[in-house]
Amino acid sequence: MIFNKVNELYTLGKITGDQLIILNSELQSFTDVCGACERIKNTPIPYSYSAFIKKFIFFFVMTLPFGFVFSLGYYVIPVVIFIFYVLASLELIAEEIEDPFGGDENDLPTAKIASNIKKHVEELL
Repeated sequence: MIFNKVNELYTLGKITGDQLIILNSELQSFTDVCGACERIKNTPIPYSYSAFIKKFIFFFVMTLPFGFVFSLGYYVIPVVIFIFYVLASLELIAEEIEDPFGGDENDLPTAKIASNIKKHVEELL
C-alpha cells in the first residue's frame, strides 16, 4: 500500500528517481521494524514459564525463614517480607511488560509515535 503510493508519486512526477530510491530503502527498513514489532507482540511468555516462576517464588519465600532464623532471629520476618515484596514485584513487572503494544497506561504510546511519524513524513513530502 505504501509502496504503491510512493510509485504513484513518482509516476505523477512529484518525486524524482533519487527520492524514489531513498524512499524505497526507508520503507523497506520501516516494514522490517514493523515486522519485528509484530513478532514481539505475537510472542507471549509461555504459561509454563510464568507458573514456574510463581511457584519458585512461593517455595523460596516459604523456606527462606528456616535458613535465616538462627542468624537473624525475629528480624527474619521483615527480611522475608521485603524479599517476597521484591520478587513478587519483579514478577508483576514482567507480566506487565509482556505486551508493550496494548492500550494500557503503561504501554508504549504507539498512537502518539505514529502521529509524529505522519507529521514528519508530511513535512518531508
